[in-house]
Amino acid sequence: MRIFMKNNFLLSVSLVLSLGCYAQTATFGAGAGVTVSGMRGDAIKNMQQLLNLTNGIVTTKTVAGFYAGGFTNIPVGNNFSVEPGLYYSSKGYEIGGTYSVKGIGLLSAQAFTRLQSNYIDMPVVLKANFNGFQLFAGPQISYLTNATLITKAGVLGINLFNNKMDVTSQLNRWDAAVTAGIGYKFSNGIRLTASYERGLSKVNAGQNLQTYNQGIKIGASMSF
Repeated sequence: MRIFMKNNFLLSVSLVLSLGCYAQTATFGAGAGVTVSGMRGDAIKNMQQLLNLTNGIVTTKTVAGFYAGGFTNIPVGNNFSVEPGLYYSSKGYEIGGTYSVKGIGLLSAQAFTRLQSNYIDMPVVLKANFNGFQLFAGPQISYLTNATLITKAGVLGINLFNNKMDVTSQLNRWDAAVTAGIGYKFSNGIRLTASYERGLSKVNAGQNLQTYNQGIKIGASMSF
């Protein structure tokens, strides 16, 4: 799998360099925004089945984060372009719950576990532009820089347990995904975008269960 990821990354870089040789009006830009990420797969389905037995006491949540980076837009036709990018992006998943003693509202316990992972995303999308309105889709290769498992528990507003564990070695370093989205580019070069990405390679390393990243990105960018 790692060899497959690296080969795809090298292929993407070669494609970008080849296009760059022919493009005369390539533009550059930078962008940033928010991410809302989660996970899907066998492990998540099994977990959801167990959580259903808790009658809502324990639930799963998406994790909010951010992304930032830059891109190059290379025209390949009147209304089409290829856009490779390089972004730092935070992703993750959370499980948490609250248990209250019936009749004693103040006596409640809260706990949650959150996987906070950070990636370098390298998408290469084909973009269609129609008078400012844009549609885009393409592959994305990501490299995991670090991952942390955060666990907290408390009662009566008192923090009883707070632990952070580095779990980078337990996850696959390379991740492949497809991404697609919409956007609008104003005449001054400012662009608003919203996209969805769906992971194709499992996140967990050395496990039989399949778990994949997924999420949305909403942000703004500026072309120079």
